[in-house]
Amino acid sequence: MSSIKNVAVVGIKWAAGALGAPIFKEIIDSGKFNVTVVSREGSKSTFPSSVKVVKADYNSIDSLTFALKGQDVVVSAVGYEGILGQSLIVDAAIAAGVKRFLPSEFGADLSNPNAAQLPVFGHKVATRKYIEEKVAAGADITYTYVVNGGFLDWGLDVGFLLNWREGKPELYNGGDQIFSATTLLAVGRAVVGVLSHPDETKNRQVYIQSRTISQNQLLDLAKKAAPEKEWEPVIVTTADAKKNSDEKLAKGEVTPEVMYGYLFLSVFDEAYGVRFEKLDNDLLGVPQWTDADIEAHFKKLLA
Repeated sequence: MSSIKNVAVVGIKWAAGALGAPIFKEIIDSGKFNVTVVSREGSKSTFPSSVKVVKADYNSIDSLTFALKGQDVVVSAVGYEGILGQSLIVDAAIAAGVKRFLPSEFGADLSNPNAAQLPVFGHKVATRKYIEEKVAAGADITYTYVVNGGFLDWGLDVGFLLNWREGKPELYNGGDQIFSATTLLAVGRAVVGVLSHPDETKNRQVYIQSRTISQNQLLDLAKKAAPEKEWEPVIVTTADAKKNSDEKLAKGEVTPEVMYGYLFLSVFDEAYGVRFEKLDNDLLGVPQWTDADIEAHFKKLLA
């Protein structure tokens, strides 16, 4: 496909959500596309007047197919609970004649076999398998997976990458592991980049990052941002995080805490492909963050 004009976005709550809203905003702000939001029936979310909104039953292939007619691309930003249901959206997209599908990936490198086996990513792996099987069977649709590692700004905001709140951050495996991380805005820019370069991004992963960094480097920048704050880092291991989550999952505990344990592996453990070697930043127009950007972010958080 040589060009994309009509873009449908599913799973968006305008001005809400950690990732969906920034992706949606970047698509709109690019001014390159006619944007349609496919909103769940009964949703009370409101959207800018420039955006077409179509209601659909996410559990009905007929309803979704009708909503996706005339669209070139579907960008999915469904949350954790809706990721497995993307297979129905894939079927509807194929039936409607959509040419490109971007599933709700936006995270770890699932081409890494260790990462792909983590329970937290089971539904994402299932979605990948489903659409790839459809393509292999001759379906007239393509796909792109956006792989961005940890979310840099969000991960700092909530203390996931470095727990700054009590001044006792847990440093995984000593805190020296370098990992790739990307801001939410940069993820949105990457989606616009994919839509702007459909041929170069056809049926593959694209790798992006705002920078590579370690927990110890983040801690150093936090100390610079708040020199008066006392820090008492705690050394922990990803092996213990996995063991703890495995034991709880075996007991039937499927909680955010359990899933977070697996997410820590996907960001901080070298065996899970946490540092990207080949990037698509230049192709997709993804900006970088400097030490000064991170220090300024910490200053706001630690003020």
